[in-house]
Amino acid sequence: MENRLFVVIPCYNEEEVLPETSRRISEKMRTLISAGKIAENSRVVLVNDGSRDKTWEIIRELHERDSLFSGVNLSRNRGHQNALLAGLMSVKDLADMTISMDADLQDDIDAIDEMVDCYLEGCDVVYGVRSSREKDSFFKRFTAESFYKLIRGMGGEVVFNHADYRLLSRRALLALSEFGETNLFLRGIIPMLGFKTDIVTYERGERFAGESKYPLKKMLAFAIEGITSLSAKPMRLIFTLGVLMLLAAFIILVAAFVRILTGAATGFVWISFSIWAVGGLILTSLGVVGEYVGKIYLETKKRPRFIVESFLHRD
Repeated sequence: MENRLFVVIPCYNEEEVLPETSRRISEKMRTLISAGKIAENSRVVLVNDGSRDKTWEIIRELHERDSLFSGVNLSRNRGHQNALLAGLMSVKDLADMTISMDADLQDDIDAIDEMVDCYLEGCDVVYGVRSSREKDSFFKRFTAESFYKLIRGMGGEVVFNHADYRLLSRRALLALSEFGETNLFLRGIIPMLGFKTDIVTYERGERFAGESKYPLKKMLAFAIEGITSLSAKPMRLIFTLGVLMLLAAFIILVAAFVRILTGAATGFVWISFSIWAVGGLILTSLGVVGEYVGKIYLETKKRPRFIVESFLHRD
């Protein structure tokens, strides 16, 4: 086995960080090659996810200057998960192992050494897990930890404090290619693969430059995508809530009947509360059901998750 490693890095408007990212990852790859841990024809694959800045121009320049760097250019912006999958699927027949990471240098590249060691010991999946969240704000830490707990509570299998920094062997990558759903949540799909796994912990650093590509709005959308992609439990919760509401309505009806018999006024407040509560429950229920119906609609169309415009690669 050659132990050929491909590091896949999705990029969206990353012109500010790519020069430094490429320098550091190049040093790391050459160190691993010199140590004999990975093959000489290992590569770094930079995936341009429809960037509006000079990201693709920088990727092309890196490829022309150094064969260590390969590039995948998507025809348009498809989002982080699809861009990551596009890079992985582009190299699944070339790599013995892949490592996915972000371009912002927050993932500790020194953890790559431990991931490769785990692979050499027979692991097919190695998760990069944050050792702590002390550097995060209270809001960021609370929402992130709540997200993982909520996913698990809804029946999804995820690794706590793991994002998309992970190693996959060729066997795991080929198994991943069998998953054909349009609505992607790789953090929940990867644990479904099985195979031998391990965990490498690391300290997540600050973003080197540029702005975060995951503001609050996108984080919420990603959370909803994760929950609804992995579990149908929210729909079952709606049914349970509906039964409880019917039970509460029956109790209110009995109480109101008793008050009428005793001559007491039932009051307008209870009527208003009931109308607003039931109305809110109905609209919320329709929203959750609609989310699932919309996903079914998109899945039945079988549209491509991404379209690769060009793939720059040299052996």
